Amino acid sequence: MKVSYFPGCTLKTKAKDLDEYARRSCEALGITLEEIEDWQCCGGVFTTARDEVATKLSSVRALKEAAAKDQPLVTVCSACHNVIKQTNHAMQTDAEFAAKVNNYMADGAYNGEAQVYHYLELLRDVVGFDTLKEKVVNALKGKKIAAYYGCLLLRPSGVMRMDDPENPTIMEDFIRAIGAEPVVYAMRNECCGGYIAMESPALAKKNSNAVVENAKAQGAEMIITACPLCRYNLIKNGADIPVVYFTELLAEALGVKEGENA
Repeated sequence: MKVSYFPGCTLKTKAKDLDEYARRSCEALGITLEEIEDWQCCGGVFTTARDEVATKLSSVRALKEAAAKDQPLVTVCSACHNVIKQTNHAMQTDAEFAAKVNNYMADGAYNGEAQVYHYLELLRDVVGFDTLKEKVVNALKGKKIAAYYGCLLLRPSGVMRMDDPENPTIMEDFIRAIGAEPVVYAMRNECCGGYIAMESPALAKKNSNAVVENAKAQGAEMIITACPLCRYNLIKNGADIPVVYFTELLAEALGVKEGENA
């Protein structure tokens, strides 16, 4: 199976290894990630002003290319996913906004035809966690892992529709599929403060530390996240347990991480 792939800026620069883990893992699961040609930054945040079009165009072009190939568009970074999913929803539901965007499209209109998956959704809804479990060659038995969702995977819930925004399970089910034990804790879907780190470093540190301490209090030995910014923020603010991107653990479990039967 082939899917269109939007890697995003972070996974193509500062976090190339996380992108590589995603690609290798998909190949092990029978899926090829076909990177969108000439993609540009998603914009980093979805602006809610209806008359603001320019920052949405790169997302629309990526969506349009995926639709032309009759492929779903897959993202790995939760920030990219949030922007692209919200943009796609706006193109589907807001005719005035879509008309403004399509004025910039040189080769035909786009009206939200593409299916958008976060990589975790691809694992759950296309591969299936039961199938993933069967493919695991290096089960992470004995590891107590806390899933950190952060803000962007789940909200706004009416648009993202990934999981229950208050009591999500997709990352815990992923942890079980790779053989580890999920740790459920109260702050797993609270903000780490990443977006206020420049304006208020002290508050960002307070938020991050609260997340880590809450996870540790429930017995977590490791935290996984699907957001590069969350991962960076938790580590930068002094997390004293490992904070790991989910694609790295996936590659380890599937035996395709570098140095592990790769």
